[in-house]
Amino acid sequence: MMKNAGLVRALEDEFLRQEGRLDHARALAIFTGMWEEAVALGVLPPKDPMEGIDVDIRVARILNSCSSRPSRG
Repeated sequence: MMKNAGLVRALEDEFLRQEGRLDHARALAIFTGMWEEAVALGVLPPKDPMEGIDVDIRVARILNSCSSRPSRG
């Protein structure tokens, strides 16, 4: 769970200003490096992959019901 979403957003914004948009290969390399770092820190993979699934399902149901309703323009 992110503790400081504002800081992460600022970091992302600064990265985009300096580097510009990433191509797929570069994005994949960054993702792979971050995944390996998380595994090394013991954060990933989660101990219980089903933890919190009930919340995910509830949010998905809410979002799906909103997208299936006609717009009131």
